[in-house]
Amino acid sequence: MVHSKYLKLHGKLFRLNQLQMSKYYPLKLIYTFLLGLIFLSSCKGQSKTPLQSEKSSELKAILPAQTKLIKTQGSSQYDVVFCGIQDKQGNFWFGTTGDGVYKFDGKLFTQFTLKDGLSSNCVMCILEDKAGTIWFGTSNGICRIEDNKIIPIPISFAIRPVITDNSYYNETSNKNTVWSMMQDKSGKIWIGTGECVYYYDGKNFTRFLANDNVINKDSVTLKMVADILEDKNGTIWFASGMPPGYEGLSSFDGKTLKNFRPNKEGWFRNVEESKNGNLILASRHYGVWTYDASLSEGYGPGKSFSGYSQPKDLLNGSLNDILEDRAGNLWVASDYGEELGDTLGGLWYSHVSESNPTEKTFIKIFNKEVSFIFEDKANSIWFGTRNMGLYCYDRKIITKFSE
Repeated sequence: MVHSKYLKLHGKLFRLNQLQMSKYYPLKLIYTFLLGLIFLSSCKGQSKTPLQSEKSSELKAILPAQTKLIKTQGSSQYDVVFCGIQDKQGNFWFGTTGDGVYKFDGKLFTQFTLKDGLSSNCVMCILEDKAGTIWFGTSNGICRIEDNKIIPIPISFAIRPVITDNSYYNETSNKNTVWSMMQDKSGKIWIGTGECVYYYDGKNFTRFLANDNVINKDSVTLKMVADILEDKNGTIWFASGMPPGYEGLSSFDGKTLKNFRPNKEGWFRNVEESKNGNLILASRHYGVWTYDASLSEGYGPGKSFSGYSQPKDLLNGSLNDILEDRAGNLWVASDYGEELGDTLGGLWYSHVSESNPTEKTFIKIFNKEVSFIFEDKANSIWFGTRNMGLYCYDRKIITKFSE
């Protein structure tokens, strides 16, 4: 269970960290209010949504397989390969902001779109659960693969009670973009949407903040959660910040929901756990951060939150993704730049110094806008770019896998 993120809605592509978003915000408020009136009379109290399956098609792609990732849905030069995973069988799955999902078996790419059963061609996150089921978070809800079919999974979004400081207020939810998914050690799947966080226990989808037992003294709403992590101690971490969220980093220890906005930073795009147990964070305004819970709370040297010594190009508000590879090396993706081909963004690699493990030297190895990164089973680094670019770095050369 994801920036200079892009979201295609009603045929238009939005860059989510631009001020032009505010132009559409009043329309969203009106739409949200109308939905609230529709659902108000029928939905009260805590709501659990049983898992249901809508009409779907067999998982046989309409389009023929190709040797490269090829655009077919009219996506623009600003659409990106947004996310990716490698499943237990060794297959790769890549989600895009305009061309649906691509499955790569090591030889051929097979594309799945709306016509194949997806609820949207804009895919924001992909998850393989413990049973090997593949889930897709899209701009129009959730899908998953069942019995060789892509199944849209409906979640009822309506008026729900939300607990803030142990008191209730009513909040309207609508059909949301699913930004992030994560399965915890118990098997529960956590889902971050534009309006709230849900979890799926294998039978029902439940709105997390509708739980009376959650202590939420910081009045966190968990809107626009871009990334979710469970650390080694079982604490759940939520990274948010895209408007209207802007809540920074939050943690849930099983009882209490706690919010962190160190140095007034309200926008974190990714959270990873380092091999030493610390968190690594991609912040919008201050580049790459680390969080050490053993230190006194605060931001700066000797405090729980602190920044790395890093190039100024990583401090420009455009970090998209971070990764600590199996060797402990840090990778950072940025898509800074307004025009296609701008060279201010890219992919940075920071190796671990043998003499000083806390010292990191960042080296730029790719000079275009990068939207996501992940490490495969062979230790190669895959990353996506604007104009639906897909690349793989095998630690020697960079190979392009897109048209």
